[in-house]
Amino acid sequence: MTNIVEVKTKAQRKLFAEFPTKFYKDVPQYIPNTYDDDLADWDPKKNPAFEYCDARCWLAYRDDEIVGRIGAIYSKRANEKWNTKRLRFSQVDFIDDDEVVDALFGTVENWARELGCDEVQGPLGFSDMDREGMLIEGFDRRSCFFTYYNYPYYPKQLERLGYGKDVDWIENLIYLPGKEDVKAFERWERLSNHAIRANKVHVHDAKTVLGYIPLLKKFFALVNIAYAPLYGTVELSEKQIEKYASKFAPLINPKLSCFVMDENENMVALGVGAPSMADALKKHDGKLFPFGWVDVLKSFRKNDTIDLLLIAVHPDYKGKGLNGIVMNKMLKGCRDMGIRYAETGPTLELNEKVLGQWKYFQTEQHKRRRCFIKKL
Repeated sequence: MTNIVEVKTKAQRKLFAEFPTKFYKDVPQYIPNTYDDDLADWDPKKNPAFEYCDARCWLAYRDDEIVGRIGAIYSKRANEKWNTKRLRFSQVDFIDDDEVVDALFGTVENWARELGCDEVQGPLGFSDMDREGMLIEGFDRRSCFFTYYNYPYYPKQLERLGYGKDVDWIENLIYLPGKEDVKAFERWERLSNHAIRANKVHVHDAKTVLGYIPLLKKFFALVNIAYAPLYGTVELSEKQIEKYASKFAPLINPKLSCFVMDENENMVALGVGAPSMADALKKHDGKLFPFGWVDVLKSFRKNDTIDLLLIAVHPDYKGKGLNGIVMNKMLKGCRDMGIRYAETGPTLELNEKVLGQWKYFQTEQHKRRRCFIKKL
């Protein structure tokens, strides 16, 4: 018999955060998120999204053994923006057992009905900065720390329960030009210089990470504007911006980041990438302390893969070549650091403008993930 227990204490939150690392311990493709971030997600004292969200999470037990987990988020702001009555499920994992799956999702659906919701969707997070989408293709490929990994039976279980596709995101592996491909770098340099002159913009020049810290609030202000039309997004609050700014600051590498400013020093385009932390986080189960940070720092210095974390262009500058400025700077940084591959984050399959920027590269669409939805 499956017993569902709501997570209410710090000790239970630890069990909730640690479950996937133990569950996938023999799966090389699974890469954990940073443990402290997962732990903080469900703590109202540490997650400012609780200002406009109600959230609960549960563990599934059988014979005193944890066999599944699930979280649920009622985002008042998202429902107001998109004129919906939806409850989000999040951070879900389970053994391949109908009774366990029924108990987990039944608990979430019952809460949704209590709240007056008519649909359940997910997996989604508190905001667009969180992990989203259940993997449906690419189970043999290594995940990134900012995306979910799940077993192939997950989507089958969701379909059995009556959940269907709402949207898909796709991910690409990009093969970057090497130092020998001089013409490719010359082409990007020309495109960048033309866009800079035509739009009277410039690239913010900072030699160290500290030089970028003052830009982080402008960074997330631009993210709010640029991402506003995208599926399921809600505007980040000031406290959320402070939270994500502190998370992003250690990831900024001057060579792998680009911030484009207009004549009045307003940020109009950005791109942020970071050397992959996958191996380091895998080795330490997502825990940066006491010793995980040492291997993370090593991965930042020597790596062949970059994770493309965020790319955004202000709506007023769409189609004006600013992506070329961003790509030019980041490509030169990858060349100088010996990076040959780039992993994109999940991109909506109908977002042709973002997907179109990879047409100049050799790419492999190697993963696909889905947001499911069910009418109650």
